[in-house]
This record gives sequence, structure tokens and C-alpha cells, in this order.
Amino acid sequence: IRTMTYQEIIKDIKAKNYKPIYFLHGKEAYFIDKVVDYVENNILSDAEKGFNQSVIYGKEADPKTVIDTASRYPMMSPLQVVLLKEAQDMKGFDLLKPYFDHPVKTTILVISYKHKAFNKFNTKFGKSVKANSVVLDSKPLYDNKIPDWISSYLKSKKLTIKPKSAALIGEYLGTSLSKISNELDKLALNLPTGSEVTDDAIEENIGISKEYNVFEF
Repeated sequence: IRTMTYQEIIKDIKAKNYKPIYFLHGKEAYFIDKVVDYVENNILSDAEKGFNQSVIYGKEADPKTVIDTASRYPMMSPLQVVLLKEAQDMKGFDLLKPYFDHPVKTTILVISYKHKAFNKFNTKFGKSVKANSVVLDSKPLYDNKIPDWISSYLKSKKLTIKPKSAALIGEYLGTSLSKISNELDKLALNLPTGSEVTDDAIEENIGISKEYNVFEF
């Protein structure tokens, strides 16, 4: 099984080292969304997207539609991209097995199966998924890893934060990285590059009061 982290998948795609199927599953939506957004915005040019990029939602689609779409050949482009979003809501998901058994080399199929782990890797279908796709198992971070994640996220936005303040944000917002990153993005918009995220800035932008801080620590 080729299990990769979301960073490894994006690095591979940047290097144009594409695989026919990416199966992204798990409880932490953030890493899955990162890969899907990257694929959606970076593989095909705007001109190519019109004919060669399809977005299908699990709730609204059936397996036949997905297979038919993924089995088409690209038009005026070496590749087509098919994004199956919310695959966890699709009826008859395992009926995609024939496509997993014989994926089309000119298609990049990205399957986003969110908010729960796919736990059928021992079935015939699951074995085919394992054998023929790159798998991302998107697990939530443990509570104790959240402050470090917050620090490195802010660092990527050219901001610094003290460990105690990062712990405060984690304590208050919980472990959903999508929720945390939204709040940190707000912070980053309002603070000058290179500055430190103080407790005042946190109170102003995220709404965690110093009383909460004193009470918790």
C-alpha cells in the first residue's frame, strides 16, 4: 500500500509525478482539502479545465457516472482531472471496483472521503483500492501536537507565537485544523508580517479573553 502524507502527495504532484488514483480518507478534513484544492488549482491550465476537469459530488452521483467520466479521454490536453468530493455520501461506493482494477492512465481521479476513516481495506474492493491508488489516511492530530502545529502554521504566515499562547488557542478551539487555520488566517490578515501573536491579539481577533487564560492555566 502506498500511504503518503499530504505534503508528500503535493510534492509529487508539483514534480508532475502523477498517479491515476488518489484515495483521501479520514476524520481530519484539513489534509484532504489541502490535496483536493491543490489538484483543483494546479494540474490543468485554465484553458484545459473547461473540457478536462470534472467535479462530482457523492450525494448526487452514482458509481456509473464516476466510472464513465473517469474513463473518458482528455480533449486537447494530455490529462483529465476528475474530483469525487464527499465520496462518503455516495450510494454503492464499492461499485467503483472495476475502475480501481483498471484505471485509465490519462485520468487523475481524486477521491475525497471525509469525516470518517474508510475501514473496508480487507474487502475485495478495499484490496483493489490499496493496490491501485495512493492512499492518504488523514488522522486528527493529538491534543498535545496542536500547539506545535499552530506555531508552524503561523511561521508559514511569517508570524511568531509563544508556546503558552499557542497552547491557549489549541485549548480554546479544539483539534479541528480547518477551524484553527481559519482563525489563524484572520489573525495573519490583521497583524504586520514578522510580528509576535500576543494574548491581546488573540483576544481581539479570536475572542479568547485573558480571563479564560487565567482560569485555564
